[in-house]
Amino acid sequence: MEFYSVNPYTGKQVGKYTAQSTEETKKVLEQSGGAFKDWSKQPLSFRTELLQKAGQVLKDNLEDYAKMITQEMGKPISESRAEVNKCAWVCDYYAENASDFLQQEEIKTDATHSYVRHDPIGTVFAIMPWNFPFWQVFRFAAPTLTAGNTGILKHAPNVFGCASMIEDVFKKAGYSPGVFQNLIAHHDQTEMIIAHDAVQAVTLTGSEAAGAAVAQLSGKYIKKSLLELGGNNSFIVWEDADIDQAVKTALTARMLNCGQSCIAAKRFILMEGIYDEFVSKFKTAVSLLKAGDTMDDATQVGPLARKDLADQLQSQVKRSIDKGAELLLGGEQNECFHQPTILGNVKPGMPAFDEETFGPLAAMIKAKNIDEAFELSEKSKFGLGTTVFTKDIEKAMQMAGSVSDGAYFVNELVKSDPRLPFGGTKRSGYGRELAKDGMMEFVNKKTVYVKA
Repeated sequence: MEFYSVNPYTGKQVGKYTAQSTEETKKVLEQSGGAFKDWSKQPLSFRTELLQKAGQVLKDNLEDYAKMITQEMGKPISESRAEVNKCAWVCDYYAENASDFLQQEEIKTDATHSYVRHDPIGTVFAIMPWNFPFWQVFRFAAPTLTAGNTGILKHAPNVFGCASMIEDVFKKAGYSPGVFQNLIAHHDQTEMIIAHDAVQAVTLTGSEAAGAAVAQLSGKYIKKSLLELGGNNSFIVWEDADIDQAVKTALTARMLNCGQSCIAAKRFILMEGIYDEFVSKFKTAVSLLKAGDTMDDATQVGPLARKDLADQLQSQVKRSIDKGAELLLGGEQNECFHQPTILGNVKPGMPAFDEETFGPLAAMIKAKNIDEAFELSEKSKFGLGTTVFTKDIEKAMQMAGSVSDGAYFVNELVKSDPRLPFGGTKRSGYGRELAKDGMMEFVNKKTVYVKA
């Protein structure tokens, strides 16, 4: 089977890749299992040294990696550079903190000595998406490999060029063969990979359907799984908020990566008193965004990664309008490009409210008061994150417990940070990445009990 990556801005082919056979895939799995035996015994200081080198490789080759991201999935080159730099940050973060995270935890019992060790578990199989093709991989790989595990990557087919470059990052940093491998495979090999004895856990970032399928297979073979799935984040603006700052933040929260982010703000829930002002200023800000050549530093909005994704977004726009939503800006599609779009008068029951909209579509929703705003926010099968904009910090903090999502941000867009745990609830998945929690996901918390 052949896979092709196509630049969504130019329509030109970027790369062609041949799927590995079943026998070749099995060799990758066996090599990963064999590499684990040596890698897991290497001193942590050696593993963190290599991770620092990987971060430096990313910095040294910033332009090459950023160019590949932009060519394969279409985000503006400035955002691609930021993504690569963030990957270098996560490498540096775990290189500096791994020894603290992995140290044994002493626990007083009636034993002479009792404690918990944090040992690696084996090979972790990573199924990763195209929207942040470097970042999604590194936020898994940095803690997981440093804990002593080995990793196998099955990336999205439209970013196999990025996947190859990521494997090369680890080679250039000095990682031994088999510690991190890129697999060019069709999804029909997934069960065989998960079932393999070398694989001890699976991590997936992707769609709800893909997550459900992988969770089912992981359960069948008794393998741990971590799922980071879709989102339909709300961005709640109270009447006392700094509207100009809220609009500025909302613009990034919705339009970064052309809206192709699980944690993007998608539902803007606005108090009646500030609804018109916010919508007017947000509309002006969106209309000023510069679309164009994704290799141009000045470009702020690019195409969606594939035409089928733009088609799906266009369907959600039209179906929402048919149900009573008001088209305030944009709404047109041309091949992979979809205009930044604002819909007003959005209510539950419309696709723009109920579904994850993976593109530059902002849904404006009116709430009578704060309580109704949070009720509307909770009317979602997803649970990644919520933003609240207000000057009443104390009251906003009191409301944190009423939000069922995995993140709650006050006066800031929901974003991932190596220093903070990241993950969702409900249909957004389970488990946590990043921070200490991300490293603890794939270790054996081994109890040691000694009685003299």
